[in-house]
Amino acid sequence: MRQAYIKSQNKKYTIGKVVCVGKNYLEHAKELGDVVPEKPVVFLKPSSSIIYSGEKIIYPEFSKSLHYEAELVLLIGKTGKSISKENALDYIAGYTCGLDMTLRDWQSDAKKKGHPWTISKCFDTSTVLDDFIEKEKVSNPNKLDIKLWVNGELKQDDNTSNMIFSAEEIIEYLSGFFTLEEGDIVFTGTPKGVGEVFRGDKLKASIHGVASIDAEVV
Repeated sequence: MRQAYIKSQNKKYTIGKVVCVGKNYLEHAKELGDVVPEKPVVFLKPSSSIIYSGEKIIYPEFSKSLHYEAELVLLIGKTGKSISKENALDYIAGYTCGLDMTLRDWQSDAKKKGHPWTISKCFDTSTVLDDFIEKEKVSNPNKLDIKLWVNGELKQDDNTSNMIFSAEEIIEYLSGFFTLEEGDIVFTGTPKGVGEVFRGDKLKASIHGVASIDAEVV
């Protein structure tokens, strides 16, 4: 059972769904050679894929192309359905930084065949989280600096203001199709600069004033 922890409140949430939005930064969609989406691209990850900052990312033996993706992550604090954009922030309990590790070879092959991305996104240790910060300490989730380093070299450097769909728009869209429950977490997409990592690489991801992650690929 994986948990989301708001350290300042000493409060824990049992994580249910891990809902992710793909291609949510214009330049990232372009670097993948994808069409810019008119609606959020949504996929799910199992909670069994979650590890926490300081733990190891295990490079699966069945893949030859593991990529990093740093993202802003939302923690749902109360259950809701058909939530309006205007009320969306009321349903968020906290924010953190996350890594959505991706098997790019498996994902690319699935795309070519029109198959789901499931294996490329859901393998063990593919979802990395830090502790959450309570929402009251973040004045605007859509204006946060997000960065990622590999072995000390800056690879991703962007701002959530460049998301195609804002945090509020994502909550409104998702909740129009299915209920968001207390403890669900939402990955909001990664900016440009994604790339490959190898065994032994050390990753650091940070959202200024929110959270940071340290993880090693083994």
